[in-house]
Amino acid sequence: MNILTSATICLSLLLLGAHHLRFGDMGLAAAHVLLVTLVFSRKQWVRMPAVAALAWGAWVWADSTVGFIRVRQMLGADWERLALIMGAVIAVTFAAFMLSLGPTGTRWFNRQSRGASIRGLVFLLVCLGLSVAQAKVPFPVLLLDRFAPGWGWLEIILLGLYGQWIASLMLEPSRQPQVRRYIWAGFSFVFFLQLALGLSGLRDMLMTGNLHLPVPALILGGPVYRGGGFFMLILFSVTLLLVGPAWCSHLCYIGAWDDAASRLGARKPATLSRRVTILSRLATLVLVVGAAYGLRISGASWVLAVVGGAVFGAAGVIIMLTISRRNGTMVHCTAYCPIGVVANLLGKVSPWRIRIGADCTRCNACIARCRYSALDDRALEEGSPALSCTLCGDCVGACRHGQIGYVFPGMTAERARAAFITLVVSLHAVFLGVARI
Repeated sequence: MNILTSATICLSLLLLGAHHLRFGDMGLAAAHVLLVTLVFSRKQWVRMPAVAALAWGAWVWADSTVGFIRVRQMLGADWERLALIMGAVIAVTFAAFMLSLGPTGTRWFNRQSRGASIRGLVFLLVCLGLSVAQAKVPFPVLLLDRFAPGWGWLEIILLGLYGQWIASLMLEPSRQPQVRRYIWAGFSFVFFLQLALGLSGLRDMLMTGNLHLPVPALILGGPVYRGGGFFMLILFSVTLLLVGPAWCSHLCYIGAWDDAASRLGARKPATLSRRVTILSRLATLVLVVGAAYGLRISGASWVLAVVGGAVFGAAGVIIMLTISRRNGTMVHCTAYCPIGVVANLLGKVSPWRIRIGADCTRCNACIARCRYSALDDRALEEGSPALSCTLCGDCVGACRHGQIGYVFPGMTAERARAAFITLVVSLHAVFLGVARI
């Protein structure tokens, strides 16, 4: 029965790949071949993508059958034999779907069960997010589509594989802080590598060919000045809705620099009060948006706008290399960056929270781990971090007593953490594919 199950699934996927190859979609054909190899791995997380691919495939065959029959009828040609052949293909695909979904699928996909549902869901979410971006953005948003037109789906599948692998690592609380730091730094490296290659002459590495300063504050200031260019603002807004302020600890291409700088020095108690850090960032927010609007209505040269943005960004880097490094905390992100205070304030729309249990032993291990100055004696007493919390989760891994965790209405702490990791890792992998200058 295992042989029959695997053979039926793989035959159905290969037929779908051949169908897409016939219409010139090389990337989607290659993606189906790659999925076949994953089926033979028998890993449990592969079951969910396989079921989804077969369900989608049955719809593709049904839709194609209707189209083929209409063409034959318009031409006055016979269509009955075609209908029988296509009906058989649909039946095989549906049988593969049912086998994957049923007990035989359970017996076939029986390896590496830990975190399988999370990994499979991350894979699907990454593929769905990138496929929507590929279909809706009016230019080739995926790099592989730019350098090898028609191969974008292969990049989508590879990023899905990457996402599920990262999710498997992040599921271990003690490993989450280190993995988050590495993938965050990796995202920043890829982002700026693409920028450097674009500036060196490879214009296809840039998003639109029109260069913009890679300063997070300009996510707001840029559209105000230009009156357009909302792509990064849309990505930022989606993040706020899905995972609250986690943009600042997982997806900000500059924030990773502040994190790295803060780890060069010993962690020291915060010297700025909560009120001061909020007011200072609100002041920079007003400055950035006000200056952008003033430059726009005054008709000032774009050179002046570029110089202003560059000076603001350079000042932030200086803060990282001096104050953040000396204090061992992310001073740039918590006291200077205007986009950070927007994420903290508007992130309250999202129901995700970090909570501290009443049985906290006050060992202060979480305080020593937090680089956002969101944890102190007051936070432990109140049972929740300060506004500067970005849901990074470092404190969750640091707590040896299980008193800190993610909270979402209607979920246990374990399920809330798993759901949060699912969303934030999926966003990370999607952003890795689309976030460029």
